[in-house]
Amino acid sequence: MKRFFSILLKIVGFLAIIFILFFYWSSSSSLNTSKYYELKEYQYTNTPSNDSIFSIITYNIGYLSGMTNNRAVVQHKDLFNKNLDKALSEFKKLNPDVIALQEVDFNSSRSFNVDQEEEIAKLGYNYVARAVNWDKKYVPYPYGLPSVNFGKVISGQSILSKHKLKKYSKVILERDANNPFYRDAFYLDRLVQIVTTEINGKEVIILNVHLEAFDKDTRVKHVNKVVELFNTYAKDFPTILVGDFNSDPAFKDAAILEIFNIPNVGNAAFSKEKYDFTYDSDKPHKRLDYIFYTSENIVSVEARVLKEFGQVSDHLPLLMKFKLK
Repeated sequence: MKRFFSILLKIVGFLAIIFILFFYWSSSSSLNTSKYYELKEYQYTNTPSNDSIFSIITYNIGYLSGMTNNRAVVQHKDLFNKNLDKALSEFKKLNPDVIALQEVDFNSSRSFNVDQEEEIAKLGYNYVARAVNWDKKYVPYPYGLPSVNFGKVISGQSILSKHKLKKYSKVILERDANNPFYRDAFYLDRLVQIVTTEINGKEVIILNVHLEAFDKDTRVKHVNKVVELFNTYAKDFPTILVGDFNSDPAFKDAAILEIFNIPNVGNAAFSKEKYDFTYDSDKPHKRLDYIFYTSENIVSVEARVLKEFGQVSDHLPLLMKFKLK
């Protein structure tokens, strides 16, 4: 009996060591942290927009995985190629001045090692602010098919602009305090990208966010911080706040209502009586994505949900054309 327990103890100890080694390897990063936040410049051919009307698109591109995002399915390269081609075609037609992306992959195994930000930048976006908020060698989500969880994921947010980005900073938002350590080790950072660009001779602040999706209390904290940041910049500059807020006005005690209540805030393509949904792209039934702006110095000329993108992502993008007062 002693021999049995001795062998059992050794087996348990061996398995524990294997688990610890796997945990630290799988939750470790592939990039140097100096590469997490970069302001890049390119020399691509640039097609200028109208000199008085400008435009911005916000889009959670779901790493171009369409409706397979967050589903435990084997991915196929043809899907990603088709979705990339579709996204590039639609962006080229619309020719926005600024594109703000969430869930964009920068050379990830799950999206066949394509730098999606760089492919979009080739359309003429010579000024790019990159933010990596997920850098793991193994991601245990989605659950149900372990084989799809292996492979590096380098993903995050990006602001691509045809106008020079003069300043760039980021704010990492508070994590869900109730996350167990083993979940937290594999979770992404939620953050706010903040850039200063010059449009028509005026400095304009753009904030790009992707807020907490699963824990309501944490999402409320994120919204409160975003409101604080927006109000700080709005005192002195035309300010645009965009992104995936993971909050629909119809939710009980919806966090997004705090932003609706900011004085002199515009809300593109939205009215309380009627608004188009942005999620999901197959059967839209929630509004999770928004473009807010300081209405005292920015005029929304046109705004709409871009249904023509179809199922490139599980989200639909949102466009606003605007003038500066």
